[in-house]
Amino acid sequence: MDWDKIDSIIKNALNEDVGSGDITTDTIFPPDAKCEAQIIAKEKGIIAGIPIAKRVFQELDPEVSFSRNSNDGDRVTPGQEILRIKATVRAVLTGERLALNLLQRMSGIATATSLYVDAVKGSKTKILDTRKTAPGLRVLDKYAVLAGGAQNHRFGLYDLVLIKDNHINFAGGISNAVQIVRSKYQDEFKIEVETSTLDEVKEALSAGADIIMLDNMNISMMKEAVKMINKKALTEASGGITLDTIANITETGVDYISVGAITHSSPALDISLYMV
Repeated sequence: MDWDKIDSIIKNALNEDVGSGDITTDTIFPPDAKCEAQIIAKEKGIIAGIPIAKRVFQELDPEVSFSRNSNDGDRVTPGQEILRIKATVRAVLTGERLALNLLQRMSGIATATSLYVDAVKGSKTKILDTRKTAPGLRVLDKYAVLAGGAQNHRFGLYDLVLIKDNHINFAGGISNAVQIVRSKYQDEFKIEVETSTLDEVKEALSAGADIIMLDNMNISMMKEAVKMINKKALTEASGGITLDTIANITETGVDYISVGAITHSSPALDISLYMV
């Protein structure tokens, strides 16, 4: 994990929430008051973000200690203890909301991701995420996807060439767009091309694309595209993927299925903190 980015997220979030101080907690409890607390799952799912939650409390109390009963990627059930914390009361109560917000979001993403991963189990198809993440939280969202058993697509605009419809239109076609990128970078980056018709698939294949995205194609067209590509490039199905449609998409033989919903629409997992 990129701890520099994560620490920056935590510090910014604490500054947003705490500001000049937790006036309620700091008024009621002296600085040296100690406590023990436990974080409990209130519904079943996949947990993700335990090291992140720990980092929140460590920022507020460097002497905090933990007893971890679950690991990221574990399946949890209602009432299961995820993490036990020993720290100052101020650190626990001030950090509670941020730690839970991050745990709940990340665990929700991991849980939703695991449903898609389970839906393609037994096939060669792998589930990918997208860049449809919460601004500023991408490192956490994509970590949660890994905890849910899927793979990360490109992290940003800098680590994979993805030539989409607007690039193609302004570049004067798929072949020209690929040629421009190849002439500058040769094989430094993989090149993926978005296609929506079989003619575009044929052009992307002829242009030497490494990955061909089959965007919003129906099942029949997708099968024909996979057959046409014949393993000369990797294939990725994308666009409107749901748990109801994923089984049929998997049967087309695509290598990857990218699902934006796992990061932009997953409900948070219900998790609480209790003083003990």
